[in-house]
Formats: sequence, structure tokens, C-alpha cells
Amino acid sequence: MQHPLYQKAEYLKSVPTLDLCPEEIVYEVAFAGRSNAGKSSALNVITSQKSLARTSKTPGRTQLINFFPVDETRALVDLPGYGFAKVNINTKRAWEAGLSEYVEKREQLKGLILLMDCRIPPTEIDLQMLDWTAEIGLPVHVLLTKADKLKKGPAKAQLMQLKKMLKAEYPHASAQLFSSLKKDGLDQVWQQLDTWMEYERPVKEKTEDSGKAKKPAPKKKPKTKGNIRRFN
Repeated sequence: MQHPLYQKAEYLKSVPTLDLCPEEIVYEVAFAGRSNAGKSSALNVITSQKSLARTSKTPGRTQLINFFPVDETRALVDLPGYGFAKVNINTKRAWEAGLSEYVEKREQLKGLILLMDCRIPPTEIDLQMLDWTAEIGLPVHVLLTKADKLKKGPAKAQLMQLKKMLKAEYPHASAQLFSSLKKDGLDQVWQQLDTWMEYERPVKEKTEDSGKAKKPAPKKKPKTKGNIRRFN
């Protein structure tokens, strides 16, 4: 099963700061998550490619903003894994500054796919990401990854618990279960990407609807940088 658009993803460039981002892109969706949440594997499955995103056993190895265009005006963006500890403090601070500027000021950024391990409750830094995106008006879709590691009952319970929290505290975010191994939830995340990318798949390419995609909220400018919670 392949998506007619995302299977065309190709690596373009990696940049440390906003000013070096490609200017020709109109629609971007970024992928973020704690190190070892399965981000690289998810990107590979979503694009039907084996090694599009670099995978590594060393958390935080990818420390740049990585662009993967799917056509002339759309791109998937792989953000550095957050929460890593195996890099020096100067590298970490530079990463935080570059990422903050990109997420807050990149007008082409239409939404964020936030990956969380379904076996682990949202961490403090996951909640900081939700706080931050709420503050700047950036819509989020959470992938509870590695769903195949749990039985269906517990996995659904984790999803329902997260959805309840999002509805009460983070209405700009939606969520689903996802398994890179079994490709469970693949069509649902494709639908969300299509919505943000303003792309309509040919009818013959669509599979059975596996859930409604959340419409993007209008992106707002940050009120003041001092109000945004930073990573520690």
C-alpha cells in the first residue's frame, strides 16, 4: 500500500536555522517526538521507503531540520528528536534555538505530527510541546507509536485516555494509534497529511476511511516569546 504523493519523497537538504530553509515550499508538515519514539520508522512507512529518514540507535543523532519534498510545493520535515542526552550542552542549546525559530516563524508549516510511544504516558517534554504549539496556534496530530507492542484492549484504552486529555486541555490536537511494523493507522495519518497539504488523492487510491482527519486550526503569531515554555 503506497500513497501517490508521499512515496515520491526525496531528501533535499538539512539546515540548522530558519533562514536556510527552502523558499519554494508552500505546504510543510513536520514530524517531532522524543528520541526513540519511532519517528524515523514512521516516516519510512508513511513514504513507503526503507531508509528515507536516518535511523540510529544513538538518540538525537539527527540534529538538523531535514526537508523531504514530495512535489514542487509540498514537503515533509523531519525535526531533531528531543530529550536526547548524548550530545554536548552547546549543541543542545543551538538545536533548541534553531527549532524554536523554525516552529514559531515558518509560515509554510501547516501542522505537526507528534510521536509518542503508546506504552509510556506523555512525558513532561511531550506536554511542553503541546503547550508550545497551543500558544502559537499550530495544529498537532499525535501518533501513539508501537501500538503492536500492546494488545488491542490496552492500546485502545491508552488512546481513549489521551483523547480525553487532549479534548479537555489541548483542543488543537488529535490522536490515533500507529504501528510502523504492521502499518496499522497508516491510512488515517495519510488523511491528516492530505488535509494539511491540501492534497486530494485520486478516488482509486483511497482506502476505506479509518477515521476523520482533524481540520487545521488557523496559525497564530506568538503573543510574546517570554510566555512560551522552553525545553530544559
